Amino acid sequence: MAVATNAGAIYPVNINVEPQTAPRNKMTVGFRIILAIPHALLVGGVFGAGAIFSLQGDWWGNFSSGGVLGAVAGVCAVISWFAILFANQHPEGLRNLGTFYLRWKVRAVAYMALFRDDYPPFGDADYPSTLDITLAELPRDKMSVALRIIYMIPHIIVLCFLGIAWFFTSVVAWFAILFTGEYPEGLYNFGIGVFRWSTRVEAYGLLLVDEYPPFSLN
Repeated sequence: MAVATNAGAIYPVNINVEPQTAPRNKMTVGFRIILAIPHALLVGGVFGAGAIFSLQGDWWGNFSSGGVLGAVAGVCAVISWFAILFANQHPEGLRNLGTFYLRWKVRAVAYMALFRDDYPPFGDADYPSTLDITLAELPRDKMSVALRIIYMIPHIIVLCFLGIAWFFTSVVAWFAILFTGEYPEGLYNFGIGVFRWSTRVEAYGLLLVDEYPPFSLN
């Protein structure tokens, strides 16, 4: 099965999911939605934009899509917004919590979305799904930071539709894996693409980077 890759990408946020080479564990695939509940409560589910929503004041929307840690990361992003604009600094502890949350979520979503069968660790540990991020440096683009919520609106709209499509392709993939042991290549690459896109937008919403995310699955 061909695997979507982020080779050659220039955006400072990317994910890398190693291909599942071992035979699929159909038992864990069949009960994946149940097995993933602990991680979903902590860092959110597959189809949410995570802590993005906390920047819009929708705390419950953030909790359901970003989990407990996503809600905390969203609050940290709001505090960071004021710190960057008025003190020209991004507090290291707040920034580190945001990246910790995203790293954990990248591992958890790879499992939830059926890309991997290995159960993800709680917190930071080795896992075949990783986040590559180059954090923004001072001085920050204050105009971009000030208008971050407005700038994100086009991405949020597009990701709402892509998330719906990803949900249906994941259901098809779930049946395919159970009956054939394979994740259909086209659906896999589409899912990885949406996963990559939403992760970039979430990092942008958490103020970890200032570069505007591309409208691309690549």
